[in-house]
Amino acid sequence: MIAGVLAAQGASYAIWTSQVRSSHLAQLDELSTNMAFSIASTMKFFRSLPVDYRHIVLDQLRNMGGTRFFVSVNERRLIVDDIGSGPEKEVVVNNVRSVLTQQLNIDDVIVEFSRPEDLRVFNNEVLLYDLPPRWGQHSLLMEPLSPPILVVQLELAPNTWLYVATLLGVPDIFSGYRWLSEERLLVGLLVLLSVLALSLLGITSVTRPLARLSRAANQLGDDLDMPPLKESGPKEVAATAVAFNRMQRRIREQIEERERLFSAISHDLKTPLTRMRLRAEMLDDDHQRERFCASLDELDSLVKGALASVKGLDLHEEPAPVDLTLLLEELAEELSLQGGQVTVEKKAHPVAPLIAKPLALKRCLANLLENAVFYGKQADVQLSDQGTSVTLQIRDDGPGIPEDQLGRVFSPFVRLEPSRSRHTGGSGLGLGIARHIARAHGGDIALANHAVKGLVVTLTLPRQETITGL
Repeated sequence: MIAGVLAAQGASYAIWTSQVRSSHLAQLDELSTNMAFSIASTMKFFRSLPVDYRHIVLDQLRNMGGTRFFVSVNERRLIVDDIGSGPEKEVVVNNVRSVLTQQLNIDDVIVEFSRPEDLRVFNNEVLLYDLPPRWGQHSLLMEPLSPPILVVQLELAPNTWLYVATLLGVPDIFSGYRWLSEERLLVGLLVLLSVLALSLLGITSVTRPLARLSRAANQLGDDLDMPPLKESGPKEVAATAVAFNRMQRRIREQIEERERLFSAISHDLKTPLTRMRLRAEMLDDDHQRERFCASLDELDSLVKGALASVKGLDLHEEPAPVDLTLLLEELAEELSLQGGQVTVEKKAHPVAPLIAKPLALKRCLANLLENAVFYGKQADVQLSDQGTSVTLQIRDDGPGIPEDQLGRVFSPFVRLEPSRSRHTGGSGLGLGIARHIARAHGGDIALANHAVKGLVVTLTLPRQETITGL
């Protein structure tokens, strides 16, 4: 937009400058033509005078003062320091020369311009400023300005040159046209600022609904219960907001339907599972009874794991400050009662509390620590504060994970431990639930094998004022 405004202003100034320049040249053409006819009349008059009377007429003109021309008759052509260039000088010189040539029937007409301070008027000896004021300064000087003086010299006879000096009345004829003057720069700047201010106002009014839509889209995955968008703004944005609100309602209805479905499955499966367990206990064959009960335990674990996954992904609670160090110590103490060993590294500077959902974050850390203790027997925890985020590293002494399986273990019901027993391998949902909770807090979980032995789990959580939802 800035480039467009500047280009438009540049084009308008170029057109305007061209018109002003053309008008200036036309005015100068007319003025110089009239001046040339006046000079021709003066020269005709002096050419017609007898030689003995010329000096008398010149003395009378000088004594009168204030005449339009300064005229003198010299023994030779005076040397003039010719100044100026460009189309303005070319117009004046061509007009004066052509008119004098036509009116006087001579070809040797010398037309030049001089500065007042350098102009010599008598035989290259006398400067203009040396003359008495009435002799020529009134007609050739325009103080405080200093316009160039037009000098025309014509040879009347051998050793007799007629000298005529005059002003055109255009002070800045050779000063050039200042295309970027201070006034034009100021006007251009004011126009540019006005256009940008109005454009910014218009763009802001258009993009504000888009910004709300963008924020709502970012928060949708974290909080399906967020208030609907205002269906206002430009027609396209309002239509998008309507579609977004309709999508949010449909997703919320599907999530609620999923919860009802899993709750119904859980309720409906309890009765047949209990009945099948009672019948299994009545089997006479100990081996068959043990295998049947193990299958029922596995089925019960899968159902409970699926329900736990659903509940874990839809946990609703208010954010609150959480002391991560204290929470890790509590989890380490609970795991020690189950035979696990968790070591939390002590920091000289304690980590400030983090705004998070306490139960959700506790479940995330518990899943990570339980996984580390199960596969590695022990876990070493390091907690560091980077100011804008908190990083938690958990290292175990287990066998690690093959590189091609590092991303796969986050999928539901994926277990690298080959058995299907709850007591040996779990249900394969812990890491997926932990990563979902971390991402709902704006963070993430990364897995990497340690260079020596074991797996390193890195949990990164940004510091923020509020958590929208899980």
